[in-house]
Amino acid sequence: MTETDRTVQLTHASHPLREPVLRRAIEALSLPAGSRGLDAGCGIGMVSTLLAEATGPSGHITGLDLSPELLAHAADTVRKAGLSQRISFRPGDIRELPFDGAAFDWAWSADCVGYATIEPLPLVQELARVVRPGGRVAILAWSSETLIPGHPLLEARLRATSSGMAPFISGARPESHFLRSLGSFRDAGLEKSTARTFAGSAHAPLTGEIRRAMIALFEMRWPDVESELTDEEAAEYRRLCLPESVDFIVDHQDYYAFFTYSMFVGHVAERYV
Repeated sequence: MTETDRTVQLTHASHPLREPVLRRAIEALSLPAGSRGLDAGCGIGMVSTLLAEATGPSGHITGLDLSPELLAHAADTVRKAGLSQRISFRPGDIRELPFDGAAFDWAWSADCVGYATIEPLPLVQELARVVRPGGRVAILAWSSETLIPGHPLLEARLRATSSGMAPFISGARPESHFLRSLGSFRDAGLEKSTARTFAGSAHAPLTGEIRRAMIALFEMRWPDVESELTDEEAAEYRRLCLPESVDFIVDHQDYYAFFTYSMFVGHVAERYV
């Protein structure tokens, strides 16, 4: 399986768990009906469809991603959703957006800005550049989880692995951590910035769809971690976190887990005309 195929598979599988949280975040933005928006780092376009629903039939969403392969899947996603007239896609780099200044009413990036291995400030500045004065920039990203309840030491150890830390830019300056984005927004000249967190959860008994979503989430969150664990930690990880284990924690009758996404929103100042 190629890396693209794996990304597509895991994104589809995890979507039923993540979708309610993403919807609540988008609803909190109260995007104007008929507005033009940018979905930067759109991947396979599943969030683009939610943004299009929020802006109504007269709105338009432009999805941008570096990967032509993912954009091909995105086009298929919106076609199946019957939204091809309201969503278009374009290949491009969020570090150098292929759009004129003030081209959009708002810009959104989910699971992209804050995850990259470069400083977030230039990315926020570039999003602000393409949004009209008074428009908004919003970034949303995974911010925390408890997926192995009752095993805090193992979960803390998994979070401290390279893959566990990766979404939050391991080794970067504390100021460039995603949860310090209010500083990036301020330094980018954005005004009236706010931060808000949205929680999702799952508890037993799980439907087959949500169980598959949890399996995908474990794989997305902690891939290839065993080489960084002690033998004892690795054994406990295999026992609790792999679906083929008879002790797979997701299958426990008292299983409960939660996760959070955090969203930062700022308004573009007049100087971005």
